[in-house]
Amino acid sequence: MAKVFASTILALVIGLALGPRFIRWLRTRGIGQNIRELTPQGHSAKQGTPTMGGLLILVAAIVPYLIFGRKTVLGFVVVLLVFGNGAIGFADDLLKQRRQRSLGLSGKVKLLLQVPLVVLAVFVALHFGGADVRLTVPFVRAGLGIGAFYYVFAFVLISGFSNAVNLTDGLDGLAAGAVAVCLFAYAGIAYLRGEADLAVLAASLTGACVGFLWYNTHPAEVFMGDTGSLALGAGLAGLAVATGTEILVLLVGGLFVLEALSVMIQVISFRYFHKRVFLMTPIHHHFELLGWSETKIIVRFWMISSLLAAAGFTLFYLSHLHFAIPGF
Repeated sequence: MAKVFASTILALVIGLALGPRFIRWLRTRGIGQNIRELTPQGHSAKQGTPTMGGLLILVAAIVPYLIFGRKTVLGFVVVLLVFGNGAIGFADDLLKQRRQRSLGLSGKVKLLLQVPLVVLAVFVALHFGGADVRLTVPFVRAGLGIGAFYYVFAFVLISGFSNAVNLTDGLDGLAAGAVAVCLFAYAGIAYLRGEADLAVLAASLTGACVGFLWYNTHPAEVFMGDTGSLALGAGLAGLAVATGTEILVLLVGGLFVLEALSVMIQVISFRYFHKRVFLMTPIHHHFELLGWSETKIIVRFWMISSLLAAAGFTLFYLSHLHFAIPGF
């Protein structure tokens, strides 16, 4: 527990200490956000805000993990997913800067790059890390075995969460704050499972997100970019794979599921029925167009994320007690 706490604090301190210099470095090199045309009008003021802040998150997270972590196989799997997807996001951000537009790598290219990364990570987890192809359902002792189809399921989960966090990263601090809460819940889940290494890694990522959030809150001084959003989303799903809670993460990270679902619903509705369900998606933009202030949306979405993460952790804790204590 002491190492989990220490890793959180160290990651937070690193993020806070390096933040100002890193932001100045981005500004001197003209690395700024290019705002898409199809966003609420108020977002035009954010044009040029330093981006690629995900690099700061990754540095702040990896240092305490290297110091306090045990470097297990499952820890390696999550690190691989975090930094591998972070590299894909970095390439996307870099391409946006060179083109001086909001479009970088296409969605298909991102998915193709994620395929070998996820397959490798899942293979290592299953064959060397002791992970299981059975999907665990809370309070159900016998998991749902899906065999080789687990690779497909894991890819959808990891790619889905990486892109869902990316979709959520549309308001100052929204994604960073929401994912920090989810990662904090997973630090507790890993600790209860006896996976100290994963608990330290989740705690390091949590502290790094909070340190970054200091400079990312409204009005943001820096954005995480795809470098951060893809890495954090994959890390959250990776922790679910490593702890055998692939079903539970849908509740813990429920806010990201809702954001992604809003986009899917909008696309399907417009394509087949020529009607829009929301004023704009992802859903946080819908509330912007309803007249909600950015701060109100962010705080309320943080509250929703906290409630869902707490519900997920509580469900895991009660399920854990159910099997650990006879007659519970």
